[in-house]
Amino acid sequence: MKVPGIKEELKTLIEKEDDFQLLESIKTLLVKSSFDPVLKEKLTSRALKAEKDILAGRLYSREELEKILEAKLGQ
Repeated sequence: MKVPGIKEELKTLIEKEDDFQLLESIKTLLVKSSFDPVLKEKLTSRALKAEKDILAGRLYSREELEKILEAKLGQ
């Protein structure tokens, strides 16, 4: 399928969609795709690292995070 065909299909699907969350997600995806490529790469890299940390169990509880922040911010 060529670009015009995909655009037309997307328009049709969007017109039929009533799920606000889904429409917001599509909008965000389309807006973010125009990000600066360097920023996009940085954000993608951070997200992938976070995914690996989560899968490896490198997580903090809220209390642990608050203690770390308090120590760093001197509160």
